[in-house]
Amino acid sequence: MEIARYKELDYVLRYPTDFSDKNKYPLVIFLHGAGTRGRNPDVLRNNSFFKETTELLSGALSVAPQCYAESWFDIFEQLQDFIEAMIAPGYVDKSRVYLIGNSMGGYGTWQMGISRPELFAAIVPICGGGMYWDAHRLKKTAVWAFHGDADTTVLCEESQKMVNAIHRKGGNARLTVYEGVGHDSWTQTFRSEEMWTWLFEQTNPRFTSETPQTVSPSPFDNASKFG
Repeated sequence: MEIARYKELDYVLRYPTDFSDKNKYPLVIFLHGAGTRGRNPDVLRNNSFFKETTELLSGALSVAPQCYAESWFDIFEQLQDFIEAMIAPGYVDKSRVYLIGNSMGGYGTWQMGISRPELFAAIVPICGGGMYWDAHRLKKTAVWAFHGDADTTVLCEESQKMVNAIHRKGGNARLTVYEGVGHDSWTQTFRSEEMWTWLFEQTNPRFTSETPQTVSPSPFDNASKFG
């Protein structure tokens, strides 16, 4: 993994095994939760996303920016710019760009998917929520949301509202609700081979096939609670 900075955003980038810039790879973009905010990318590098997915994402590029503001919404234009820059290199398979986020990052994932649906083959919002009245913009994007039914930080109904709104507009979003699970619904999602297998099967019809490579499936001490 390497730590770098794009304009004002620090980020962590993990390359696939045996990476070559002559090949094309899927790109997984991760948006962290409130507990990983700040200006210390070592905290981001130690986020459970990277810890839990070392093997599962060994064939993909994984990148995660660090939010230095109160929320992703405060730097939303910077985040869009960052995502576009990460997609730009020739070794990124633009038909297989995926967005995943938990808690505050789950909200960011929903909103970025709504704002820029053309960029993503699929999104995976975890214990988040969003502007369900705009969810129709995701009817052509693959969506799989996750939430714990015992979550008292972000109520499960927030994910249910988003998924239901997509269905009403003719989309096909999925929602997995973990029984008896509180706010940390991300750990078992990161570990889910089923989810990653599904994710890498999704392609963005807005781009032609680019012969993608096969993929097998803090300064803040509240990082473990809020991602």
